[in-house]
Amino acid sequence: MLFRRTVLASFAALALLPLAAMAAELPDLGGKSVVVVTENAYPPLQFVDPKSGKPIGWEYDAMNEIAKRLNFKVEYQNTSWDAMIQAVSDGQYNIGMTGITIKEDRKQKVDFSDPYMRSQQFMLVRGDEKRFTEAKSFGAFKDGLVGAQPGTTPFYTAVYEVLDGNEQNPRIKLFETFGATVQALKAGDVDVVLTDGTAGKGYVDASGGALKLIGEPLGTEDFGFIFPKGSDLVAPVNAAIAALKADGTLDTLNKKWFLDYKMGE
Repeated sequence: MLFRRTVLASFAALALLPLAAMAAELPDLGGKSVVVVTENAYPPLQFVDPKSGKPIGWEYDAMNEIAKRLNFKVEYQNTSWDAMIQAVSDGQYNIGMTGITIKEDRKQKVDFSDPYMRSQQFMLVRGDEKRFTEAKSFGAFKDGLVGAQPGTTPFYTAVYEVLDGNEQNPRIKLFETFGATVQALKAGDVDVVLTDGTAGKGYVDASGGALKLIGEPLGTEDFGFIFPKGSDLVAPVNAAIAALKADGTLDTLNKKWFLDYKMGE
C-alpha cells in the first residue's frame, strides 16, 4: 500500500550516513552501564507486546545490537514523552529513544545521534471515516477535532499544516500520551490523530480495520537517539549506527518490523 511504499522509500535516507564511519572499527566501552529511557507508545518502534507483556520493537532490537557491538550493558527505563527530553538533558538517563524527531530547538537541550530512520506524518482516522479524506477537507470540516500530545511533532503538524496556525485552536484536544490520543480516536472523542507513518502503521495493523491512514504525507522528519549535552556516547553510537547500516542489519530490522511483524498475531 502507499504507506508501506513510502516507509520503504524513506529508508533510502539512511544511505546518507558517512561511508567512512561505516568501515571504522567500533569503540569498546568496556561493559559500562548505560541507562536508556523510552515511552513504549509507538509500535512498531517500541511498545509492550500484548501477548507477552514485554517491551519490544525496532528500537529495542537496534539498541540491543548497538550495546552488543559497543560492549555496554543496557538498562531500560520508562518515562512519559513530556518528561523525556528534559530528563535526558538533566542527566537522569544516558540515552532517550522514542522516535524522536531531530529538531534545532531540541538541540538546545540535548545532543542527537545521526538519523537512523526517516518518517512522514499521516492522518490516522477511524476505519469508517468518510467526512474528510485529507488535510484540506479536514481543515474545512469545522466540527472535526484533533487529538495530540502538546509539544510533539504531531501537535505542530496539526496546528501549522492541517489547521490555522493557532496553537490555542479549540479543535485541538490535548492528551498526556500518544496512546491516549488513539484511544480517544477509537472512542469518537476526536476525529483524527497525526502520527508518523511507522507508528500509524502499527496501530492500523493492530486495529482489525477500526483505523486507517488517509491523505498525503505531511512533512518529513528524521529520528535520532538523544543524549545529555556533551555525552561521550554520541560518537560511539553514531559509529554503531553506521555499521548497522553498512552490513544490512537495519534493513533486516526494517523488514522484520515493517513488513513481517503483524501486531497481535
